[in-house]
Amino acid sequence: MRCIIARFPFDLTKEGVQAAMKGIKPEPVTGDSVVIGRRQYPVKQVGAVITRQDRRDFTAGEVVRAMTRLGFTCHTVETAAPEALSPLEAASAMLGHPAPEQ
Repeated sequence: MRCIIARFPFDLTKEGVQAAMKGIKPEPVTGDSVVIGRRQYPVKQVGAVITRQDRRDFTAGEVVRAMTRLGFTCHTVETAAPEALSPLEAASAMLGHPAPEQ
């Protein structure tokens, strides 16, 4: 299947990705990940191996999209929006004191 990663076309197959990742030890997962075989790899590690490009040249989203199209299970990290504080609560937090009860 033709996939575009970092503006370059790649003809990837599920079997080709599995063969490329065979014998490679997964790095610790801190963000988005993809399950290949029984191992969970960071998507940036998979992208670097299959494209032979520097990890800064492509986004995790590009690799997740390509791996999903090939039939791999991908896990994305959801970033939660921080809870909005009132100006009084924000000032109290900066000073290290709890906000007074109202």
